[in-house]
Amino acid sequence: MKQWYVYIMTNKLNGVLYIGITDTIEERVKEHKLKVYPKSFTARYNCDKLVYFEEFENGDEALVRERQFKKWKRDWKIDLIEDMNPSWSDLSANWNLNYNKIRP
Repeated sequence: MKQWYVYIMTNKLNGVLYIGITDTIEERVKEHKLKVYPKSFTARYNCDKLVYFEEFENGDEALVRERQFKKWKRDWKIDLIEDMNPSWSDLSANWNLNYNKIRP
């Protein structure tokens, strides 16, 4: 069964926050890190650290959650990140991302 993810990327501790949704989290995070889309928000603000994510079995539920996050106050988002990841570590740092294979 396909998994969906709502995730938060940042550029640094308490920095710019980007909220996204995907069904291929490793691929999507790799795109952010490599700045595959140079004019995108994450590329412009160097949001290349995955600091939070949630997993869903249903894409509609993930979409509802993403929209909910985007309406939240910044403090609520920071509290959410710090509950799961108090040091704001890049959660994808130990993933074995193959940087040779990337979608254009």
